[in-house]
Amino acid sequence: MQHQTQKGFNSDVVYRGMNFHIQSEDWGTNNPYLVSRVYQNGAVIKSVKTSYAEVLGPSSSFMRSTRPQIDPSTIRYALREQHEKIMDLLLSGQLF
Repeated sequence: MQHQTQKGFNSDVVYRGMNFHIQSEDWGTNNPYLVSRVYQNGAVIKSVKTSYAEVLGPSSSFMRSTRPQIDPSTIRYALREQHEKIMDLLLSGQLF
């Protein structure tokens, strides 16, 4: 089963009277990263990039194979977790 890029997540958040947009996306197996960006007034003010290797762990086939088998639900879960963690950090004042 070839892994296809997962659709991302988008959230608009107001914190201390300021508007933020959080966008998280899966860049797919050709560029195996989960990337989240925080925007304010259209500008990226924070970016978080997590490799598939970090998500899947060193024992995964991703680390050992040129054609790894990746469970899309694992990537989707990790992407959602990353997105929610960034929202939590922003709303708790810990992101910056």
